Amino acid sequence: MKVFHSVSSLSAAVLFLFTDLVVRADDWPQWLGPQRDGVWRETGLVEKFPETGLKYRWRVPLGSGYSGPAVANGRVYVMDRQLAKGSDQPKDPFSRGRIAGTERVLCLNEADGKILWQHEYDCAYTVSYASGPRVTPAINEGRVYSLGTEGNLTCLDAKTGKLVWARDFKTDFGIQTPVWGFAGHPLVDGNKLICLAGGTGSVVVAFNKQTGEELWRALSSKEPGYAPPMIYEFAGKRQLILWHPESVNSLDPETGKVFWTHPFASAIRFGMTIPTPLKMGEKLFLTSFYNGSLMLDLATAKPVVVWESRKISEKDTDGLHSVMATPLIENGYIYSPCSYGQFRCLKADTGERIWETFEPTSGKSERWGHAFVIKNGDRAFLFSEKGDLIIARLSPEKYQEISRARLLEPDNRDPGRPVVWSHPAFANKSVYARNDKEMVCVSLAADR
Repeated sequence: MKVFHSVSSLSAAVLFLFTDLVVRADDWPQWLGPQRDGVWRETGLVEKFPETGLKYRWRVPLGSGYSGPAVANGRVYVMDRQLAKGSDQPKDPFSRGRIAGTERVLCLNEADGKILWQHEYDCAYTVSYASGPRVTPAINEGRVYSLGTEGNLTCLDAKTGKLVWARDFKTDFGIQTPVWGFAGHPLVDGNKLICLAGGTGSVVVAFNKQTGEELWRALSSKEPGYAPPMIYEFAGKRQLILWHPESVNSLDPETGKVFWTHPFASAIRFGMTIPTPLKMGEKLFLTSFYNGSLMLDLATAKPVVVWESRKISEKDTDGLHSVMATPLIENGYIYSPCSYGQFRCLKADTGERIWETFEPTSGKSERWGHAFVIKNGDRAFLFSEKGDLIIARLSPEKYQEISRARLLEPDNRDPGRPVVWSHPAFANKSVYARNDKEMVCVSLAADR
């Protein structure tokens, strides 16, 4: 293992009680933000983008990857991939060879994008879509928790980048790398770091966040899937929701004890449990590319199916067949891209489709057409696979686009067309986004 570090100062941290993550009110310290719910709560933002274009606070060269940034305490954390000299990406993105290279965890100064430190380690890739890491780091109490594509879990000092502890999922749990790599965004809960791993009895594992010691492990599945672990309260009880291709499960976050399991009649095809499970009142919503949607009522001790998709297909779909986007659920309606880029509105209580448009995704029917959706007040910020940042209002009546600007150039060609498939972060009245060549920070403040 090769490790390289440089050092700088770290500003003081404040404990955010809901997620037990160290944040300020305007930070984005983990997947989907401070409360892990895809909501940006800052105000004082632009109503429309200026005709003169976006104002870039900084642009910094970066290696390739799908890892979204995390922002905390005046710093930005992200992962990337560096190919070894003489190595090339395969022409067929589905092929699984052995590609030499390294992974990096980078810490940037939020004010100017200057790289403050980096942690780099050897990591040969064996996955399909081998551009780079998938996971957004989690920042907590002066530590950075990152998970690489091949299962390298690291805990780093957020100030210096010094390695505190590390785990190797393949070695520790005797498992193989999933087709598209390890991609479940780690969840910090109290003294625990909860991770999606895989294998027999270890699909979900909780570690002591300070030492890396295993606290408990649970569940078995032929494939672990890719959906991040989430903690919600249902029926007055805190429940860890873990969705893998064979079932959706509720566990006690403290012990790993299984409260209930809802098995699928047929496993999710190709292991594609990817979008984040979402809470809506006492209901839980799940969506996947081939198998479609499932809405469960969790008001009692056992789950009850409210509605579910009947068609297992990528084209002949019903409900919502989202590939990787986490939907937005608002006032009883679901908004999200479907399998071929149809951005759809559904009634949450029945799954009935209300409208669809290709405007915020790929502009036309494209397999895996995509856009990330983040709520901000009575509107949404969408980041399309074309690299466009969009302000829109989403309602049962229609998709209403307010403003659009090019944020980044799409440069990842794995799906057969140029795309950006990395989730941005929103903090400090700014957006932070990356493609396979650079990371940018753009001010979205109304008074900029």
